[in-house]
Amino acid sequence: MKPTDSHEVSQLNELKIDNMGLGMIAGWRQNGNVIMVEQMPILGGYIGGIEETAICDVATTLTSFTLLNASYHLDGPIHIRWGMTTSRETLKVAGHVAAAIDQNTDLLVANQFYTIAGPCTEMCLYEVAAQALLDTGSGRELVSGCASAKGVSEDCTTGMEARMLGEVASTAAGMNVDDVNALVRKIVRSYERHYLTAPQGRTFQECYNVRKVVPTKEYLKVYDAACDTLRGYGLDLP
Repeated sequence: MKPTDSHEVSQLNELKIDNMGLGMIAGWRQNGNVIMVEQMPILGGYIGGIEETAICDVATTLTSFTLLNASYHLDGPIHIRWGMTTSRETLKVAGHVAAAIDQNTDLLVANQFYTIAGPCTEMCLYEVAAQALLDTGSGRELVSGCASAKGVSEDCTTGMEARMLGEVASTAAGMNVDDVNALVRKIVRSYERHYLTAPQGRTFQECYNVRKVVPTKEYLKVYDAACDTLRGYGLDLP
């Protein structure tokens, strides 16, 4: 039977894509591969606000395991206006979703980091620190990042953001949830007024020695300053 209108053509194309995806999943399972399924719900879009986005996030997380045989699920709620995962609203979604999954299942969940500020800026490192604290405190088993400058600028991500992520997550492990919440609130307040003027930062080539693949003295100085501020907030960084 040939499709008679564009709607039927669209349905057939979707069916082909679904079959192809399920075929890929079957192949990965047969080979014993680790399967990561990722989805990043858009807060403020068709889903709605914080509560609705959290419900959608939980539903898609469960679908990843029940329908797609995921080994672990990676999400990262994105703010429709700012294109970041580190806003106050998207952090609320991520925290409640992870805590709900952690308390009621044994599923492995992860989160992606998208900051609005770019590399070699203190604001970017504060954003990373806030989300690393939240993800660790809410029970995520894996953190993934960081896509600095919203992940859309060429060469605008470096290993120093990942270093901050790792250091903060390690420090937060085992912390009391109330203490984590207090720290996250302090850090978010320090940068959320600057979304419209968020610094683009520097490219990888500008803040790293590309031959030796080591950060510049400038970036190390920025990193140390951010760490000092975070220690002042009460975070016991090494």
